[in-house]
Amino acid sequence: MPNLFTAPPDVILGAALVSVAGSDFVPATVAGLAIASVCLYAGGTTLNDAFDAPIDARERHERPIPSGRVSRRAAFGLGFALLLVAVGIAFVVAGGPAAVAAGLVAVAIVAYDGLLKGAAAGFLAMGATRGLNVLLGTTAAGSAVLESPLRLLAVPAVITGYVAAVTFMAARETEGGNRGAVAVAAAGAVAAVLAVGWYLVAVGPTALEAVVATAFAVAFCWWVSRPLRAAYADPVPSTVGPAVGACVLGLVLLDAAFATAAGVRWGLAAGVFLIPAVGLSHVFDVT
Repeated sequence: MPNLFTAPPDVILGAALVSVAGSDFVPATVAGLAIASVCLYAGGTTLNDAFDAPIDARERHERPIPSGRVSRRAAFGLGFALLLVAVGIAFVVAGGPAAVAAGLVAVAIVAYDGLLKGAAAGFLAMGATRGLNVLLGTTAAGSAVLESPLRLLAVPAVITGYVAAVTFMAARETEGGNRGAVAVAAAGAVAAVLAVGWYLVAVGPTALEAVVATAFAVAFCWWVSRPLRAAYADPVPSTVGPAVGACVLGLVLLDAAFATAAGVRWGLAAGVFLIPAVGLSHVFDVT
């Protein structure tokens, strides 16, 4: 549940990227695409449980499908339905380019959940779901993303790499003693922060925008560094799990740092989603 609130900031970041390039669009379009991204994420988590049901039956009996509270067939049906609804919403609010982008996110989700999980390509597939989610946000301005400067299109690649690194750590959460996986996630976080600095120099925001973007980047460093240090010092499930959760929620701050280059309001619009995400993280696990 907390993870759902990390999806709209990706879309807001995408819209901010094309805003920097001079594109115009109405806020309602961005809001509609954000709703589509939430449906995509919800569909992905549902399908994840459906595909993992045989494993959960052996290791996690308390989950909805192994416990019998939800049938596996119903979970597959709901998951795929949510993906289709997301594509439909994207088409209604922003046309064909948005529907294609949402469809690519859905393909990456199914590829990760059903085929690639645990493999090297799986980490990239999970990262791609987030990078493509940023591209979904760019379609708020139609096909303007194709005309955007390369420096703007590099941002989704940074998000992809960061999420892939965090996924690599998450996949080894239960192994114990795997400092290398934690180091990979930490390296991904450092690279992402450096990319924020490069992006600010490339875009040349106002002084206020630069200060606020830097504040978001510093907040991101503070947010993820403590749990990552704890996980590296003692890489056991009880420390790696919280590090994974912090890195997932920290994506909101990273999105906000990049988005602020288009205007402080963009950064705040993305960053505000951290509030409900953190609130719900006290009730539900972040994975």
